Amino acid sequence: LSQLKMVTRPMYSSPPIHGALLVERILGDPASLAAWKTELAAMADRILEVRSLLRKGLEDKGTPGTWNHITDQIGMFSYMGLTEKQCERLISEHHIYLLKSGRISLAGLNKSNMQYMVDSVDEVVRACPP
Repeated sequence: LSQLKMVTRPMYSSPPIHGALLVERILGDPASLAAWKTELAAMADRILEVRSLLRKGLEDKGTPGTWNHITDQIGMFSYMGLTEKQCERLISEHHIYLLKSGRISLAGLNKSNMQYMVDSVDEVVRACPP
């Protein structure tokens, strides 16, 4: 094991430079930088839209609980406010995968699967009250 550590340690302590060169190439070119900023804004806006749709869907359906925390948070992950038992049911019965803490990636949600998500969360909240 110690030999393996000696081989891998330099890889983590001194990562290859190709990632930095790629970033420099994209961010150093005005046209590429502008395109990157546009794409970044589009992705951020999509996550905000997903948060809004999820909250609205749960509230419109009358799912027990408060759901404002979904839009109060930022980033591509959200804590759903579900119990461990509710999370386990969401995984086993609906095949929606999240951590048992209720943390889920919003990147997999979109307009096409949002109703399924809303219906699934509603079902587990009603089936397994806190």
